[in-house]
Amino acid sequence: MTDENRKRGGGLGAAAVGVAALGVGEAIAASRGGSLIDTVGRAVIDVVPVPVVEATVEMSGRHDKAATRLGVGVAGIAATVALGALPQRLRTPLAALFGAGAGALAMRQSTQSTSTVAGAVAAAGVLAAGLRRRPRGVLGTLAVAATGAGMFAAAHTLHHDLDRKRDNDLRRIGPMGALGLVPEDGLEDEPGLSPLVTAAHRMYVADVNLRPPRIDPSHWRLSVTGKVAHPLRLSLAELAEDAVEFDAVMVCVHNRPGEGRAGNGRWYGVPLADLLKHVIPEPGATRLVTKAVDGYSISLPLEPLRSGEWPGYVVVGMNGEPLTPAHGFPARVFVPGLYGQYTGAKWLGELELADDSHVDYWWKRGWPAGPLWVTPQARIDVAAPGRVAAGTTSLAGVAWAPPHGVAGVEVRVGEGDWHSADLGVELGPASWRRWRVTVELPPGEHRIQARTTSRSGEVQDGRPRPPFPTGPSGFHSVTVQV
Repeated sequence: MTDENRKRGGGLGAAAVGVAALGVGEAIAASRGGSLIDTVGRAVIDVVPVPVVEATVEMSGRHDKAATRLGVGVAGIAATVALGALPQRLRTPLAALFGAGAGALAMRQSTQSTSTVAGAVAAAGVLAAGLRRRPRGVLGTLAVAATGAGMFAAAHTLHHDLDRKRDNDLRRIGPMGALGLVPEDGLEDEPGLSPLVTAAHRMYVADVNLRPPRIDPSHWRLSVTGKVAHPLRLSLAELAEDAVEFDAVMVCVHNRPGEGRAGNGRWYGVPLADLLKHVIPEPGATRLVTKAVDGYSISLPLEPLRSGEWPGYVVVGMNGEPLTPAHGFPARVFVPGLYGQYTGAKWLGELELADDSHVDYWWKRGWPAGPLWVTPQARIDVAAPGRVAAGTTSLAGVAWAPPHGVAGVEVRVGEGDWHSADLGVELGPASWRRWRVTVELPPGEHRIQARTTSRSGEVQDGRPRPPFPTGPSGFHSVTVQV
C-alpha cells in the first residue's frame, strides 16, 4: 500500500470514528431530550460574527436550523480527521478537551443539561479510543461508521417518542380561545392568496435554538420577580383565565420584501398592562426582562407596556389552540408592531422587572439596543408570473403596517403611476390586510411592484436595504411576460 493510500485509509477511518463519536454522544443526550449537536450549534450561533450569521440566514432561508446542524456534524467529523493526523500523545488530551468543552456548553443551558453532559463525555471517550486504535480495512471502517449511523437513528427515535408524549400533553390542555372560528374579509374567492389567518404549521419559525425545549405544562410556572411589590407565580391555567384574543401579524427582522418570514395569527394572551398592575413595579424599575427557560433573555422598556401605549401580551394560545413548541409553548411575550427578534422571549419562564443595567442577547451581537418597529410592507401573492395573455390581469397579496394598520395599498406597472388596490376587511390594526387589483398589461415584459401606507402616514420605503442592523426595506417586485 502506498503512503498516499495509507493516508487516505487513515483519514476515512478517523472520519468513521468521528461519526461514531457524534452518534454515541447524540444518542445518550437524547435519552432525556438533550442534543449534543444542538448544544454545540447554539454555542456556534452565539459566538460567530454577525456577517456569517446573516449570510447563513440569507442562503438557507427557512432551513437555517438544518444547515447549522449539518455544519456542526461536518465540522466535527473534519476535526476528528485533523485530530487523527496528530501524534498519538496529543490525541487523548485533545479528545478530553472536546468533551470538557461540550459539557461546559451543556451546563450553560438549564434544560436537559445532565444527559447532554453525559453525551459529551461518552463522545470524547469514543473519540479517544477510536483514534488510539483506528478501524482497519474497508469493512472495519464501514462497521464503525454504521455504528455511528445506528446511534443517530436511535437518537432520532428517542426524540420522536418524546415529541409524541409532549404533543399528547398539549392535546389534553384543550382550546385556547375561539377554536374553529374562521374570519372572512371578502377576498375568499381569490385563488393563491395567502390565508387571512396563518396556520400554526405555516407560521415562520426563527430563533437561536435548534430544537425547542420540552416543558411539562403541569409543573411549569411563570414567575414575575425583580423590582416589584407583589411577586407572582402563575400556572398556565391561571394565565388562560385572564387571556383575551387579538389579531396581529408577526414579522421576522430578516423578512426581505416578498419573503415568507411573516404570518398573521389569532393570538390568546394576558395584557402585560394588567399583569403589571398586580405586581406594582417599584421605583427604579425601567425594563421588563423576558427570560426563556434556557436562559435566553430579551428586555423591553417598562413604561409604555405599563401604560398600555404599547399593547403587549403574555401569549398562551394561537388560532384557538395552545402554542406549539416551535412557537414558544407554554408562553411567550408578544408586542404587536415590534420585529420578532425584539418582541420578547419564547418558552417563557420568568418576567423580571429590572433597571437599565440589563444587557440583552442581541445587543451583545451588535444589533441596536432600541426596539425595532416593523415598517409598512406589501407582498404580491398572485401575479401569474411567467407568460400570460394580454389584457386584464388580477393581482393580489397581503400588506401590513402594525400597530397602526394599513390605510392603503398601491400597485404600479414598470415606472408608471401607482394605482390603488381594493382592501379586504381588516381584522385589527396590528394584523395584515389582504388586497386585490386588476391592471391592463399590453404585450411585453412588465415589472410589477406594490407598496403600502400606514394609518400613521408612513409610506413604504422603496430603497433596498439589508436586514442588519435596522430591518429590511424595498418594494416587492415580480416580472410578468405578456
